Amino acid sequence: MAQDDPKQSGGFFASIANSLSNFSSAMTKSVNGLLGYEGLEVVNPEGGTEDAEEEARRGRWKQEDRDSYWKMMQKYIGSDVTSMVTLPVLIFEPMSMLQKMAELMEYSYLLDMADECEDPYMRLVYSTSWAISVYYAYQRTWKPFNPILGETYEMVNHGGITFIAEQSLLDIFPCRTRVTLKRDGVVLDLVPPPTKVNNLIFGRTWVDSPGEMIMTNLTTGDKAVLYFQPCGWFGAGRYEIDGYVYNAAEEPQILMTGKWNESMSYQPCDGEGEPLPGTELKEAWRVADAPKNDKFQYTYFAHKINSFDSAPKKLLASDSRLRADRYALEQGDLSKAGFEKMSLEERQRAEKKNREEKGHKFTPKWFDLTNEVAATPWGDLEVYQYNGKYAQHWAAIDSSSSSEEIDIMSIEFNPWQYEDLAAN
Repeated sequence: MAQDDPKQSGGFFASIANSLSNFSSAMTKSVNGLLGYEGLEVVNPEGGTEDAEEEARRGRWKQEDRDSYWKMMQKYIGSDVTSMVTLPVLIFEPMSMLQKMAELMEYSYLLDMADECEDPYMRLVYSTSWAISVYYAYQRTWKPFNPILGETYEMVNHGGITFIAEQSLLDIFPCRTRVTLKRDGVVLDLVPPPTKVNNLIFGRTWVDSPGEMIMTNLTTGDKAVLYFQPCGWFGAGRYEIDGYVYNAAEEPQILMTGKWNESMSYQPCDGEGEPLPGTELKEAWRVADAPKNDKFQYTYFAHKINSFDSAPKKLLASDSRLRADRYALEQGDLSKAGFEKMSLEERQRAEKKNREEKGHKFTPKWFDLTNEVAATPWGDLEVYQYNGKYAQHWAAIDSSSSSEEIDIMSIEFNPWQYEDLAAN
């Protein structure tokens, strides 16, 4: 249910858009004689700005490739690059945004613990730890592919969880996230901190998220307020998180502390926020081991998301894994990935044109538009709800007499619900 309007949205990808579109005002002078553009601050997360030249020589691209990449990027100067169909695949990772959303599920056991917990304050400890766990993946600063309208992503074989996402709209807004606990219907409302991207083109691209994260129990009024420390000189404070779980009267009950790239711990506290005598810090969450020197900084779970091991045997043809551009990039073929990406985008425009000419409206298969409207700083947003039809779809497959095994790799990616454009 993703949406994307860079003029209105915030967060990571809005920062990318803003960083690139600001290049047009800085083409005559250099930063430390190296970058070729003024106003581009290169910041070392382990240092300051005085070592900008050395830091600018580092990054995701090889030195011998940097000049050619820079020349290619010059044609995007002054443009809203996130809306350009020719955005180069060299800044992408082999995953679509729908798959990126599924990374929320890596530590889903924390939500199970919140659901099973009788203590209302420990519920917030586990649920906020789940929300914090996502930030480890935010260190991976490659851009995922924008989903094609009608594209889906489906994940099974992960702790009994089935994840299904469908691209229904064309805009992305940094909205609040809501989690409903099954056992007694408690609704948790999450407001994340802002995110800042540093060294987008030159140097090591890294992400900082200074500010408050607030998780509110809308049922009881209890809430957790955690402060993400900004990265200071020589990396001081980077990754660090501190805060409290409060009751409805805003009295601290549990203190929380940790680092979003390592672990989170908690300890009961008094009304002044001091640890209670006889108690000790206990760990609520710890980041899982990750592969060493992975090209895209993928975790084991990110690789699982991309693999067919987490896919059902009879995969929807609209599934993100089947995208030819994504697969080519995963195989390291940038030329083919770029060609396939452009081909998909051309087919998407053709499908939209045909649909609009005939006055037909796109309707998602697995989600229905509700009467609920979510108020946000960007205006009122429509709310979609899972309609249960996907479970019916699988029930029909399971009850069919066909036992024929299908080679998933032989399925052609086809998210087009209005018209099959494969022949075009």
